[in-house]
Amino acid sequence: MTHLAKLTFKSVTRSTKRDPINDRREKLVAALKEQKLVHAAALKGEDHRVDRSKWMTNEQGERVLVKTHRRVRPWFFEQDGGWYLQCRYGARVIAVDGTNNAVFVKTLKDVGPVLDAFVAAAQAGELDETISKAAERKPRAKPGTARAAANA
Repeated sequence: MTHLAKLTFKSVTRSTKRDPINDRREKLVAALKEQKLVHAAALKGEDHRVDRSKWMTNEQGERVLVKTHRRVRPWFFEQDGGWYLQCRYGARVIAVDGTNNAVFVKTLKDVGPVLDAFVAAAQAGELDETISKAAERKPRAKPGTARAAANA
């Protein structure tokens, strides 16, 4: 008896399709969890920095992998005697409730529970429609094309 005769063979095609809604949800949740770390650092009066690897050329002309720090920008800011928190998807600010783009709280300590509420809402799928709108790519007009079309 051969060694291969003991094995069970089947033909299969691997499915690489992933659900884009779950991917967007996971991306937002990961960003919100990072903002919780930014909030914890802000409470201590520090900046939250993330290590990142970067290829650079040294004095001898060799390419070397260098570790650098990247500052993570907070999604919350102080204004009007309180703190505003905006939820972002990538570089876009999203309107979580459908019309308004920020949540107002009185103190910096109150930002943490709002971030927790955003995480819970994202995991429950309450923000899926808003994330889908933010993820849509809008076609950009080349400079001069809008004016050229209007004049024609």
